[in-house]
Amino acid sequence: MTDTTVRIAMNGVTGRMGHRQHLVRSVLALRDQGGLELADGTRIRPEPVLVGRSARKLRTLAERHGVEHWSCDLDAVLGDDTIGIYFDAQITAAREEAVRKAIAAGKHLYVEKPTAGTLAGALKLARLAQEAGVKNGVVQDKLFLPGLRKLRRLVDSGFFGRILSVRGEFGYWVFEGDSQPAQRPSWNYRAEDGGGIAADMFPHWEYVLHELFGPVRSVHAHLTTHLPRRWDESGAPYDATADDAAYGIFELAGGIVAQINSSWAVRVHRDELVEFQVDGTEGSAVAGLRHCRFQHRAGTPRPVWNPDVPASEPFRAQWQEVPDNADFDNGFKVQWELFLRHVVRDEPWRWDLAAGARGVQLAELGRRSSAEGRRLDVPELNR
Repeated sequence: MTDTTVRIAMNGVTGRMGHRQHLVRSVLALRDQGGLELADGTRIRPEPVLVGRSARKLRTLAERHGVEHWSCDLDAVLGDDTIGIYFDAQITAAREEAVRKAIAAGKHLYVEKPTAGTLAGALKLARLAQEAGVKNGVVQDKLFLPGLRKLRRLVDSGFFGRILSVRGEFGYWVFEGDSQPAQRPSWNYRAEDGGGIAADMFPHWEYVLHELFGPVRSVHAHLTTHLPRRWDESGAPYDATADDAAYGIFELAGGIVAQINSSWAVRVHRDELVEFQVDGTEGSAVAGLRHCRFQHRAGTPRPVWNPDVPASEPFRAQWQEVPDNADFDNGFKVQWELFLRHVVRDEPWRWDLAAGARGVQLAELGRRSSAEGRRLDVPELNR
């Protein structure tokens, strides 16, 4: 068998996530290591074609990274029969139209989330892709983080017994942009541009909860805009119309209760930027981006509540570290490898546009729940 070159139209790689994680640390990393080697010794060799709106930015990226082809004409790129995959990491408001074009052009699809601004739009994309017979995938990177892979090891081993609850904390302080530059683009804080932390993070929480613990059956959320005034990339003030914090309670199949706080207006007092604590009848664990610590029922100490004396127990030291037992590559790169195998060798793949629609659904229901002040059931989507 011969090596296979896969040309990938990569749209939106001038942005932070598209550039760092998808272009540099995934596709270019695979290119620079000589491609993705398969069991029979052949290789899948990805070749990026950069797409975007700014010729200056694309030219600079291409020259910096030794990429031969780039274009500001998406229609022309999609009309190129040598392009096999369309990847989209644009702002949310621009994604749906571009993905529709890629489907019509018969390209396989790999897209960031949310896949569309509405559930109706996300389901339409999933149906169009299915009808066109194109392979499709949605980025669900957190499943491939070392910490969550270790957590999954505990879940699959039955370590927890009956799982009772999941508690998640995510976020950090994103500077307003006046005295210090903001760490995130300004569109994230404008609802009219598809911004909002619920739209951004609820799709993540949907697939994490679904894959590790079970489908989400109901949501009760409170969304708010803690910082209503921010400054954009040019230093101009603007009104933040999107939520910058979302507090959610999710009931999962089997009665598991998950509570996840997401905020871009919180200062970090934990070991990692995101942490999940899972409590079960037989043990508990705390997982972050890279680490996972656990405490078994037999080794659980008996804390004594006494507010009159200083705490003397070293609570953190009473937990054990789950060992790596493997080399963990970049999570985005790992999922890219799986998708390339799916496209070239038709290997199994389950993170498709229909799965991505569940994340859009949860974000939409979260907004409704907050606006109406009530818990909402999560209907099962027809695939």
